Amino acid sequence: MSQHKMTIKNHRGGMWFWLVVLLCIVAAVGYVSADWYTTEPPDALASATYVGRSSCIECHQAEQDAFHGSDHDRAMELATEEAVLGDFNDTEFERFGVTTRFYRRGDEYWVNTEGPDGEYHDYQVKFTFGIDPLQQYMVEFPDGRVQVLRVSWDTIENRWFYVPPPDAPDERLPPDDPTHWTGIAQNWNTTCAECHSTDLKKNYDLKTNTYHTTYSEIDVSCEACHGPASLHVKLAKSQSLFWDRIHGYGLSKIKSLDPTPQIETCAKCHARRSEVHPDFRPGKRFADFYNTSLLREGLYYADGQIQDEVYVYGSFLQSRMHREGVRCSDCHNPHSLELKFEGNALCGQCHVPAKYDTPSHHHHKMDTPAASCVECHMPETKYMVVDPRRDHSIRVPRPDLTVSIGTPNVCNRCHDEPDETAQWAADKVVEWYGPKRPDDPHWAPAMAGGRQGDPDAEKLIVEALQRQNTPAIVQATLCDLLGRYPSDEASHALDNALKSQNSLVREAAVFNRRLDSFEQVQQKVIPALSDPVRTVRTAATLRMLELPRELFQQEGLPAAFAPALEDYKTQLHMADERAESHLRLAAIAEWKGDTPEAIEELRTAVRLEPYRSGTRAELARHLSAQPGQEMEVLRLRKEEIELLERDIEFLPESGDIRYRLGMLLYLVEDLNAAEKQLTEAIRLAPQNYQFALGLALLQQKLYEAGDDGALQRAGKTLRILHQLDPNSPDAANISRGLLQVRASREASREESDTEQAEGDSTPPTEGE
Repeated sequence: MSQHKMTIKNHRGGMWFWLVVLLCIVAAVGYVSADWYTTEPPDALASATYVGRSSCIECHQAEQDAFHGSDHDRAMELATEEAVLGDFNDTEFERFGVTTRFYRRGDEYWVNTEGPDGEYHDYQVKFTFGIDPLQQYMVEFPDGRVQVLRVSWDTIENRWFYVPPPDAPDERLPPDDPTHWTGIAQNWNTTCAECHSTDLKKNYDLKTNTYHTTYSEIDVSCEACHGPASLHVKLAKSQSLFWDRIHGYGLSKIKSLDPTPQIETCAKCHARRSEVHPDFRPGKRFADFYNTSLLREGLYYADGQIQDEVYVYGSFLQSRMHREGVRCSDCHNPHSLELKFEGNALCGQCHVPAKYDTPSHHHHKMDTPAASCVECHMPETKYMVVDPRRDHSIRVPRPDLTVSIGTPNVCNRCHDEPDETAQWAADKVVEWYGPKRPDDPHWAPAMAGGRQGDPDAEKLIVEALQRQNTPAIVQATLCDLLGRYPSDEASHALDNALKSQNSLVREAAVFNRRLDSFEQVQQKVIPALSDPVRTVRTAATLRMLELPRELFQQEGLPAAFAPALEDYKTQLHMADERAESHLRLAAIAEWKGDTPEAIEELRTAVRLEPYRSGTRAELARHLSAQPGQEMEVLRLRKEEIELLERDIEFLPESGDIRYRLGMLLYLVEDLNAAEKQLTEAIRLAPQNYQFALGLALLQQKLYEAGDDGALQRAGKTLRILHQLDPNSPDAANISRGLLQVRASREASREESDTEQAEGDSTPPTEGE
């Protein structure tokens, strides 16, 4: 009996044990489930704040060690003993008669150089920029303006040197020039700061023309690439078993399988682009905040090779590597920024060395620079005098394109003997690899022809747009060129481009599509105002602003236009310190019919950049329609004439400047001087119809004013007009006007002769 009771007791004890275990399991599952289910608010990531690198080091020491001393770490620093690399031991550097002296006052670094007033002043160096291969130095002014000196330190050769503006490499810059070191082009707050510091806020005050720029960290720190980390730190320090089921690590998602978020995070600073909206954060769509420069003439050669300083992204978008899903961190350590492997081993990650790292492929001696993958596929171009940058389009060398369209090729960089021509190099390529190239037919001939306005290029452009392997940035550029061709084929190709999955292509298509009717505006432009990507909406907005507002009187403006226009105005106000922004705001005001607002914006533009030509002429145009403004209009036009005469000294071969000057001289009634400038404009740009039309109208005016010789000169100009456009009515109208003046003048002459003759035949009166 007792044994039976014992058994029952043991059985009950076992039941209680397992019940407790079960309850523990249920509690654990409940706790874990609740822990997993609990999440931060939906906007927690969007509202995250910057916490600084010190918050990251506790868990990420290895990344910090790699980052320390990197180009990002030293992108910008306070001018201290540890940071300054240049020689400030009372040394001097002279350029174009301007002597800059570098010296120290205790722990401070100073320069004595030419200031904005043309006089020499002492300036304290507050900050340094970069470490390799050059270091630049910055001066802070009382209005918050920080300016970058053009005299810089070569950290390789240990010497001072001068970094000129690209368009004036051999000229002394006047103190009031925008490219002078004290000018807007060298202004850190506007031009440089966003990419050299973390969480930068420009804080420009238009009313006082001052800056109150701030940053969370002076250099390019962790959160510049990973985004603000307050949520990440909160999640990491919580007692939760999991990361947040909605927000993940609480950081921007740049580690996804899709390489785009990472590439676009890097592109923020490694792209030739303009800003279209504030507050970009890593992981956000690039085209909602930045507009990428296309492969335009002067920036890129016609085959897409880098020409000007374009900062990698636009090149990489052309590459097959981008098309195949390669991302920046496949080659670069994202924290140290060093290459992940040395030499050809870097490319050997994907390209089998036994096939490619051999003389049978590169046809050069092993272990020499010529056998390096990057020497042939990523050639360097120097910028800022000493800074070599590699072309990230990672292209196959094409000396045959040098022969056909004149683009440079990497072979003839080294092979420059008289008999080693581009044709010689092209023949070698055929000898080694056969007649076909992997990127044939290449789009470069279409690009080259389109730039020159060649009628035969239209067909090549349309064909290139139809090929699937044409990179999107190339397609967008070809759309840009196709806008010059007013044919149905061009319009059809641009209609197809409007359907592209790539926003660059859609943007270029909507901006360049010919509009022959209001129906086309409704079908091609208005839908783009609702595009999911901001840059496309902005392009559509700009097209709307080109159209007369009266077009929309009957049906009214589309609902999507108002928010798109506000987006565009936000973009312009982001550069409130630039006259260009206020010129565009004035154009918007004029389109809306708000003349007082347009005048106010133009006055602001003149105030901000008094040295800029064009602004006063535009202001005078608006004021000329206002009563009582005659004296100010005349003053503005005379000041504008002085600025244009200055511009001609810098750019004597510019037909556009000559034309603008000629038209202004006409408005101040200096007709002979105006004719001289317009004649010169046509000589410099003989294919410009507008220039010829302006001269013909002026010569008509001169003839009407009594200059008999103007009739013959006008005849020559009218022949030019007819040659440029045989179907234009302008030449016939001006010719008709000239004939009427001549007929009127001859009739007056005959009448005068008749009166004279009658007077001569009148009998003398008594007493004569």
